[in-house]
Amino acid sequence: MTTPAYIPQIRLYQDWLSQHKGLRFDSYDDLWRWSTTDLDAFWQSIWDYFDLRSPTPHQAALVKNAMPGAQWFTGARLNYAQQVFRHVEAAHAAGLMALVSRNEKGLHQELSWPELKRQAASLALHLKAQGLQPGDRVAAYLPNIPQAMVAFLATVSLGGVWSICAPDMGTHAVLDRFAQIEPKILIACDGVRYGGREHDRMQVVSDMRAQLPSVQHLILLRNLNADARLPDSTDYDSTITRDDAATAQFQPLSLPFDHPLWIVYSSGTTGLPKPIVHGHGGSTIVALALKVLHNDVGCSYHPNSWGERYHWYSSTGWVMWNAQMSGLLNGTTCVIYDGNPGGTDKDQPDWGTLWRFAADTGATFFGAGAAFFANCLKSGLDLSQWPALARVRALGTTGSPLSEDAQRWGTEQFRTLRAMAARSGMAGAQAADQDIWWCNISGGTDFAGAFIGGNRELPLIPGQMQCRLLGCAVESWNEQGQPVVDAVGELVCTQPMPSMPLYFWNDAGNARYLASYFDMYPAGHGRQPGGGDASPEMGAVWRHGDWLKVTPSGACVIYGRSDATINRHGLRMGTSELYSAVEALPEVMDSMVVDLEYLGRESYMPLFVVLRDGLVLDEAMKSKLNEAIRTALSPRFVPNDIFQVVQIPRTLTGKKQELPIKKLMLGQPLEKVVNQDAMANPGCLPWYVSLAKRHLESA
Repeated sequence: MTTPAYIPQIRLYQDWLSQHKGLRFDSYDDLWRWSTTDLDAFWQSIWDYFDLRSPTPHQAALVKNAMPGAQWFTGARLNYAQQVFRHVEAAHAAGLMALVSRNEKGLHQELSWPELKRQAASLALHLKAQGLQPGDRVAAYLPNIPQAMVAFLATVSLGGVWSICAPDMGTHAVLDRFAQIEPKILIACDGVRYGGREHDRMQVVSDMRAQLPSVQHLILLRNLNADARLPDSTDYDSTITRDDAATAQFQPLSLPFDHPLWIVYSSGTTGLPKPIVHGHGGSTIVALALKVLHNDVGCSYHPNSWGERYHWYSSTGWVMWNAQMSGLLNGTTCVIYDGNPGGTDKDQPDWGTLWRFAADTGATFFGAGAAFFANCLKSGLDLSQWPALARVRALGTTGSPLSEDAQRWGTEQFRTLRAMAARSGMAGAQAADQDIWWCNISGGTDFAGAFIGGNRELPLIPGQMQCRLLGCAVESWNEQGQPVVDAVGELVCTQPMPSMPLYFWNDAGNARYLASYFDMYPAGHGRQPGGGDASPEMGAVWRHGDWLKVTPSGACVIYGRSDATINRHGLRMGTSELYSAVEALPEVMDSMVVDLEYLGRESYMPLFVVLRDGLVLDEAMKSKLNEAIRTALSPRFVPNDIFQVVQIPRTLTGKKQELPIKKLMLGQPLEKVVNQDAMANPGCLPWYVSLAKRHLESA
């Protein structure tokens, strides 16, 4: 029997549009323009295509077109967890797993679809017995393991609001996040193993509990030590043992489309991390559109499927953990790894760690941060030593711009793998006459999605992302607020999307929300669907904080952050958080950090410090600074270099001039990046100009 030819998911959707809606498009550009001008029809088509279900009818897909403040699917009720559990019977009947995981110690776990649901139901019933009500927050301090996904599904099935931080984050950084949302329940691990070392987190958990008075119940997952105990805590394993009529009959609550699902954190340059609230409906529908149509991730039991095993490496502190988990929404097996992608020896990184894992577990989609692929290239890694990787049909990348060299490296590696597989007749290997497909996406924690990404039917050019995604009215704007093509400008979104934040937690009058995305282009800057001129009645325009170029063909290039936020390998952190850690040291009088993350070059982040009179930045002081950052934030945010300076450049109002110094170090002339008349201390600039020159010469 001949296996039917695989049809890209986005082609199946377009065929469905033609058959069921009478809509036919001559090009992807035509399809994209329809999706961003007739928002109601497009998002209704996504609802229908994925057969989303509600016990109550909704008025329309887009009831109120406003940004911010759009109203989506008013009247509809659903639950993220219910959408996951819809696949239990069919996936299990096909003999497929829901989760496949491994950690650095080699612990391998596989969770079937019925077992995933049973464990989530058991934990949900436990949480309900502790008094968890819809709207109550559950905070988790867990690594990327199956238990984290089970806990998430249990929480949201009851209408609880989920929030998670990675265990590599220190007490200060975690409390800056969780204290804002006042969780009722805390689920935490005793520690983690990362980079070959065990990191005990019992003191962090104790500190969290002591400093989060809202917590009424603590569940402790013994991830390192089977004997770990904390007073008045419940062992996680005991909460998932229930297997009775109640668990069998358990069903997630049907919730309003805009009921809060999770709180994620994205940091600006000032203040505490922003606690961003996304809804069940918006997160579900946008994730399905992204994951299936653009990432081409198929569920494992669909007739058109590749028997998908979907892996995208992430920690729980990055929104890509949420994106990895969203594979469950359409019945796909999620393949997850807990540990350091560079192996267990910090002096001799092993960049084959994830590739071995993918080969062993039969991953068909392999995603990671762009920096990971750059490191594989630099290390001279040869993937042909793992022939089973020939089953991988797509490489996903995000977090920072992917260089052309890294993309070419991966393409050549998979040409070799596929040719080897063809000679050996390997079952399940991808065709040797087709290059690996790169799914290069760019989006953000802020709306738990992507603006720019892939399309299997479009040309693939190294250094470029293939297209703006359906439903995403993305443009590149110049300083006058006008759209430009083939020129670098601010990435903006001129129309709302269902997964844009509902609000920030405890944000009076939406002040922080508006300042974060809409201060540059407030109401009156928006343009009519189809490109009509702006008018005072038009809503605000979302400014994302990235430099973007849209090519004449519609492809896109991201050039890094346009603001001063730190973006280290896809994990964003506010500069204010780093300053809080550094300037708490009595030796430090002032500090400034810039992140030079941009296309085709490795992230470079220097830290500038003003020390007390008489002190010198020696190795001991550097170690103390690095340890302060490592402990309070994460090892990921340790700077590449530290410089002792006389002054930090500031405006007349006292604001640190991070962005002008960043632009200066990226090669822009001094007169173009800063108005010295508006500075409090322009005399400090020559030192920074000299440093920028040396940096550019050595880059």
